[in-house]
Amino acid sequence: MNDFWETLKTFFDYFVNNTGLVIVRTLAFFVLGLVIIKIIQAITRSATLKSSKLDNSAASFIISIVTVVLYVALVIVVVSSLGFSTAGIIAGFSAVALAIALALKDSLGSLANGVIIIFTKPFKKGDYVQIGDYDGLVQDIRLFNTKILTYDNNEVIIPNSDILSSEMINYSTMPLRRVVIDVPIPYGADIAEVKATIMNSLTSYRYGVSQPAPAVVLKSYQNSALLFSARVWTQNEHYWDTLNDLYEIILLDLQAKGIDIPFNRLDVSLLPSSDATPPIQKASIAARGKGEEEKEGEQK
Repeated sequence: MNDFWETLKTFFDYFVNNTGLVIVRTLAFFVLGLVIIKIIQAITRSATLKSSKLDNSAASFIISIVTVVLYVALVIVVVSSLGFSTAGIIAGFSAVALAIALALKDSLGSLANGVIIIFTKPFKKGDYVQIGDYDGLVQDIRLFNTKILTYDNNEVIIPNSDILSSEMINYSTMPLRRVVIDVPIPYGADIAEVKATIMNSLTSYRYGVSQPAPAVVLKSYQNSALLFSARVWTQNEHYWDTLNDLYEIILLDLQAKGIDIPFNRLDVSLLPSSDATPPIQKASIAARGKGEEEKEGEQK
């Protein structure tokens, strides 16, 4: 019996001094690591969300990257504390990362482009942009794609790799936009009166700005009209209202001055004929007569 207790005592002494100490140390590292991760996450979240240079998408991306790195570091520390070689763990992570990269190379390309978009900020949420064949308001900027809402209420999802590889126009960047309306005018109209009438329409419009000043210029000579260009600057948010309203205002003001907008016309003149037989019927009779004469010649 004494031998049994001695053996049991020896086992517990060895467990406490060796394996038990390792387990306790590992648990302590694990708990302490979780606490440190939570503290660093809180600090990172507070710093990024309060930063005026980062939007919510960039802040969320930074928090996610920091969280992943911290958890990977915690796993390596815990495994090392248990006495395993960290070289094998790192090699395993590298192999898995390489396999994932090869399998998801297109998605990772979009991810990299998403990071570039988030930090370079060619556009932000709420901007009116044109990307390729689509134009609309930016609804959400994600790591792999960007969502825009067109004016006919269609939701379009565009991969970030396509955005950076195609031409993009951000109409919301500048505070002012220029509205340009081409106005055709008859050749016989008084040019000075036309320019004064259109200029009055531009300067009296509520959303037009005085600087830069509006302008009316003779743009080109068309086949049946002189083409004038009416140009006025307006606040970005009033662009579409200004464009649509001025089309109607300019037309009404010109009509009030007796200046009509020309349009293509086709004049058809009918020549008088003493013969009542329609031209088409004449041609049919002539063709039939010629055919009969040729037939009689062959018989002879």
